[in-house]
Amino acid sequence: MEENYQCAAFIITAVVIETESIKRLYPSWKRLSINGDSQAYYETWFEKDGERHRIITAQQSVMGMTAATVLTMKAIAQFKPRYVIMSGIAAGTGDEARQIYGDVIVPDVIWDYSTGKFVGPDETEIRFGDLGFLPRPRSVYIDEKMIELVKSTIGRDDNEFHVHIGPLACGSSVVANRAVVEKQVLSLFPKTVGLDMESYSVAFSCQNSAAPKPQAIVVKSICDFADSEKSDQYQKFAAYTSSGYTKYLLESILPL
Repeated sequence: MEENYQCAAFIITAVVIETESIKRLYPSWKRLSINGDSQAYYETWFEKDGERHRIITAQQSVMGMTAATVLTMKAIAQFKPRYVIMSGIAAGTGDEARQIYGDVIVPDVIWDYSTGKFVGPDETEIRFGDLGFLPRPRSVYIDEKMIELVKSTIGRDDNEFHVHIGPLACGSSVVANRAVVEKQVLSLFPKTVGLDMESYSVAFSCQNSAAPKPQAIVVKSICDFADSEKSDQYQKFAAYTSSGYTKYLLESILPL
């Protein structure tokens, strides 16, 4: 590991089901107490190529981009990780012919679809009854080298996960209405593969932190399709595949 980094990875989660899945990866997590910081951090180690590597994980206090920003920036300042990995669940944007529950999404670009201006319906093509929305999307791009490493895992015999690479839409609300996906997301970025509520902030924080800057990687698995049939039924399975692929990247793919 490069000298300025103090741990291999910081894994950030947003909800309990994601945290529990990460903690099941290794039996040796131990609580870390940081003076002056009430955040619950946990630490473990794994071996790779004869060397021990440190991982830290923590869960946001609440869901959403603000909490993701705060926790990511604190983790970078405190632990100086080489990678910040957001692991968890997300909504897919496709149909079951090309996406299924538990499929892994690794975005190459993350865009904030919730930024914009609410206007009259005659001022925009994005309309919800008498309400119009004029979008002003912002994007962050994941490092190309990281995406190439992810691409190299597709089709490998030792990779048991089905991985989609493409744009991930990030917004401040839970979506359970297909009209939002069609009108506000796919109309702007037709190749968007999923939606979540935190990833934009994690990637943005990594790219705008003080040195040494970590590489951001988002690993989200599909638990629903952001429509009226949205439920919690597949959340545990999606958290399992997301955390499993996160472990696979750390132990088999990412340079340490």
